[in-house]
Amino acid sequence: MQNKGLVVFLSVVTTIWCFYMFSFTVVSYRVQSKAVAAATDKDGNIDLLKKQKYLDSVWTAPVYNFLGIEYTYKEVKDYELSLGLDLQGGMHVTLEISPADIIRSLAANNQDSAFNNALKTASLQAKSSTKSYSTLFFNAYQKENPGRRLASIFNNASTKGMISSTDTDADVIAAVEKSIESAISRSYTIISNRLDKFGTSQPTVQILPGTGRIQVEIPGADNPQRVRKLLQGVAKLEFWDVVEVGQNPQLMNALAQINKIVVDEAKAAKKTTATAASDSSSNENLSSLLGADSTATGNDSTATKGLDSLTNTDTSPLYALNVGMNSLRYQLKDTAQINDIFRKPRVRALIPRNIGIFWANKADKNYPGMPEALDLYFLELGRKGEARLDGSSITYAKEDIDDKGRHAVSMSMNATGTRTWAGWTEEAANKNPQGRIAIMLDNVVFSAPVVNTKIPNGQSVISGNFTLEEAKDLASVLQAGSLPVPTKIVEETSVGPTLGAESIRNGIISIIVGFLIIILFMFVVYNASGWVADLAVILNLIFLLGILASLNAALTLPGIAGILLSLAIAVDANVLINERVKEDINSGKGMDVSLRAGYKGAFTAIIDSNVTTLIKGFVLLVFGSGLIYGFAVTLIIGILCSFFTSVFFTRVIFEYYIRRGKNISFSQGWSKNLFRSININFIGNRKIYYTISSAIIVAGIALVSIQGFNFGVDFKGGRTYVVGFEKSLTSNEIRETLSKNFPGSLEVKSYGGNAKYKITTDFLIDDDSDDATAKAEQQLTGGLASFAGNKATILSSYKVGPTIANDIKINAVVSLLVAVVLMFLYILVRFRKWQFALGTIVSLFHTVFVLLALFILLEPIMPFTMEIDQAFVAAILTVIGYSINDSVVVFDRVREFLAGKKSNESTAFVVNNALNDTLSRTLITGMSTIFVILILFIFGGESIKGFTFAMLIGVLIGTYSSLCIGTPVLVDFSKEDLKQPDNKPTANKAVTA
Repeated sequence: MQNKGLVVFLSVVTTIWCFYMFSFTVVSYRVQSKAVAAATDKDGNIDLLKKQKYLDSVWTAPVYNFLGIEYTYKEVKDYELSLGLDLQGGMHVTLEISPADIIRSLAANNQDSAFNNALKTASLQAKSSTKSYSTLFFNAYQKENPGRRLASIFNNASTKGMISSTDTDADVIAAVEKSIESAISRSYTIISNRLDKFGTSQPTVQILPGTGRIQVEIPGADNPQRVRKLLQGVAKLEFWDVVEVGQNPQLMNALAQINKIVVDEAKAAKKTTATAASDSSSNENLSSLLGADSTATGNDSTATKGLDSLTNTDTSPLYALNVGMNSLRYQLKDTAQINDIFRKPRVRALIPRNIGIFWANKADKNYPGMPEALDLYFLELGRKGEARLDGSSITYAKEDIDDKGRHAVSMSMNATGTRTWAGWTEEAANKNPQGRIAIMLDNVVFSAPVVNTKIPNGQSVISGNFTLEEAKDLASVLQAGSLPVPTKIVEETSVGPTLGAESIRNGIISIIVGFLIIILFMFVVYNASGWVADLAVILNLIFLLGILASLNAALTLPGIAGILLSLAIAVDANVLINERVKEDINSGKGMDVSLRAGYKGAFTAIIDSNVTTLIKGFVLLVFGSGLIYGFAVTLIIGILCSFFTSVFFTRVIFEYYIRRGKNISFSQGWSKNLFRSININFIGNRKIYYTISSAIIVAGIALVSIQGFNFGVDFKGGRTYVVGFEKSLTSNEIRETLSKNFPGSLEVKSYGGNAKYKITTDFLIDDDSDDATAKAEQQLTGGLASFAGNKATILSSYKVGPTIANDIKINAVVSLLVAVVLMFLYILVRFRKWQFALGTIVSLFHTVFVLLALFILLEPIMPFTMEIDQAFVAAILTVIGYSINDSVVVFDRVREFLAGKKSNESTAFVVNNALNDTLSRTLITGMSTIFVILILFIFGGESIKGFTFAMLIGVLIGTYSSLCIGTPVLVDFSKEDLKQPDNKPTANKAVTA
């Protein structure tokens, strides 16, 4: 083998890198453990607010030192392998921006009947179409109003500067679609800003391209009602005068008095007991916050003392990071402390009533040598506390370039706003020094530009040290108030900490037990070469976890399934190699020759099986969402890692020992000829196999025609709750009690025992109002209260609206079709014979149909939920990949045998020999994979039980399909060109009976 040095170098460097990346996860866990300890009282109760305060206090503090390089907790979190919501609890929400409301608003709520009819038509079509709502609307409008120009509807005061009366239909369509995209962007900015202030670790917000939806994940969120209100509340954009600290004697005097109060408290804290001092070191009271942090900052040579007239007293955190005379700035870690100070009643009483205190929306790094800090603004609220201008005055805003070539924001106002703005900017410009006007969204200041001159026409340019992204963000904020952007929650998942802790335990057990099964299995079957394969599997796991950590991925239960499945695939590659080497050793060849021939013979099959699995993984990546996406990510990374470790790393180890004259055993005494004596007439018995398969499929079709599919909530829409009781009940008891509260369909099933049940209903699923979900929960809580003496707790909830359910179904069908087509094309190109591709596709469809039929037939008798949902589609795609993988290996051996076919041998005879020859590898791989999936099925938890059961029976069916269906079909459709192949043989093997 060439390039052994490169393989060793890459293995060592990548291993070190992966351990380094994974170390951030260990450090993050350690910090969170300290936070939990600091927030836990003597009774073991955790105060979540205290925990978050601790994490906030160390957010920008060094918590990890690696070879002299310090990392803050914020930087550590950027590199950790975090846990998904199903493992740690929290909320997952998908918000949908209403394009109908945006179009209606752009048309100034036009009452034209044709316009409203087109909106209704588009709304109906959107439930079953993959086209965008705007496309459906414009098509419907132009169909009902041929020849009528769109500008007549959309040219109005609210679209001034966007749409004119002379615009063509194409121009209007482009402007409306751009407004819809802008509305989504504005909602994204607003939601991101709100979640940054939510008080939870690492909320993530992302736009789902092309869907009009925003996906939000909030780890640790334990108040769903608060989250819903936070996400769906109307944005409040306001403009206020900035009160400059150094220019307002009343405010300066108030701050001096507040400073004295804080210093006095700090002095008093020094006289507390040792116990209180210990508590303060954990950041549990104000005195701790007035200690080392403020002193350290005060000693910072780069920090200024701020207002000289106020800093002649002892140092306090109020002026710890003050810069200049006009604003107060604080390190991020100190913001919670400052909030505590200003919340004190006697402190707040000192601030003039007409002055409000507000933070900037993001930290600033523009001061050289200063730590990342946040501005604290004092704003003039007036007597009534009403803003002189709000978002309704803004007609248009966009990122721009000012006269100095810097990124800026241009803004236009309506007539009312223009008049107010002209007078206000004149006042601010005439002040000495010139005044600032703060732009505030949801009580957070996004910008406070200085007013240089009167702006008489409502056309303003806001300049500053903006980056392009900051200018876009500010433009989005300004636009937020100019156009109402209603959002509705179309999908919601809430997982409680109890269920999350149970999932973590199940996941850890699955990984440990599954990993040990793989390790022991390889040694038991292959002896010393099994240990080499085990080293490859261990290295594969290290690479996989390290890469996931470097991508800041979130580990979920399906992700754990993907990890174990990728390890099983890594074992499959080693099985292929070991079986090939064992064949040559058993035939009398030397170790060196057998090793080279084994790797060469197995290489094409490994490539084919990995490529087909990658195809499946990328299809899931493109069309999957949520947990399925996590499964796809881990599977793809695992496949790439397993190829390197199985093909290159193991060969380096083998050749290392061979060069030193050491022999490596490739079998135990009992496994030397394992499965070699089996001789099954697969081709001769094909009619029996066809009959059995047809009977199962027909039975499944008959049952579906009678009762239909048992679709999961994500395919039909609805609400699902997992409820835990103190005492066990029957599903019928729960159903009868709750049916009074939930008209319509109601389904109750046991959820993994331990008095847990899964409750599914379509109650209010078509109600898009903000409080529909809260009403459903109230109905459930009220019904559960009927079980006197048996306390019930809602452990998790899941809601999917009809629109997103339809999209999920469409994506599921498309993903299956895309996967099948891509795999068919690959097999066709790879084998260059349509019979091989046909046999593969028949095997594939057979696997899917039989799996679907068995799933439907077994569903009534299984003690766990078996639904047709996203997870089931992922299982089908996984099984398809396995079936293709198995078919590729089998067909590779069939092609090899056919290449060496003698003139007096029939195709059926040669193919039979090929199938029996590869049976050892097929059964060993199948066993190792089944062991892993069985572990997942037993220990993986109830949430993925249906998924793992589908994979379990799917692997068995996939193996059966490749041997008993796909290959016989290949023979049935063989012609003379296949019986006498024109390709050169890849290997000459003796035909074994």
